Amino acid sequence: MNKVLLHICCGPCATYPVPFLQDKGYQVTGFFSNPNIHPYSEYAKRKEGLEKFAELTDLKVIYEPDYDPLGYFQNVSFRESNRCFYCYTMRLEQTARYARKGKFDYFTSTLLVSKYQKHDMIIQVAETMAAKYQVPFLYFDFREGFRETAVRAKEMGLYRQQYCGCLYSEVERYKPKIKKNLYE
Repeated sequence: MNKVLLHICCGPCATYPVPFLQDKGYQVTGFFSNPNIHPYSEYAKRKEGLEKFAELTDLKVIYEPDYDPLGYFQNVSFRESNRCFYCYTMRLEQTARYARKGKFDYFTSTLLVSKYQKHDMIIQVAETMAAKYQVPFLYFDFREGFRETAVRAKEMGLYRQQYCGCLYSEVERYKPKIKKNLYE
């Protein structure tokens, strides 16, 4: 049975890829490394949601011991327009590094389940990290299960976030929309 290290951004996003990969015969281990999530209270909620999912499904998960939002901010500062590239790179590089160290056959990510993520960019970054760390990137288009993740998360009582995770996406999500003056 091939071992795959699955980068997991949150519990809800794992609800589709984990059983999908298991049904395909892979031995799945989760990996939680998300220095982009801000503020810390949001990071803690997402981590707790994954811990609950892992407990309910008997999924083994490796949790990155260091929460390093400063490293994330240093990587994206003055590059905000391309922040997703740097964010994917940080997380997928760490995943590939752990996959090599742990002698996994493959690595992949739950980021591939969201219709809001930059799918092609994730693939590009993952393939670069696969070459760098000599661990194959296992690609599946998990977006077909995107709607199902919401249903499963609700059934399991998992915390569901309202934005991608970084400070910038939080602002974009909650910033009041500017309405046009009807009299102009």
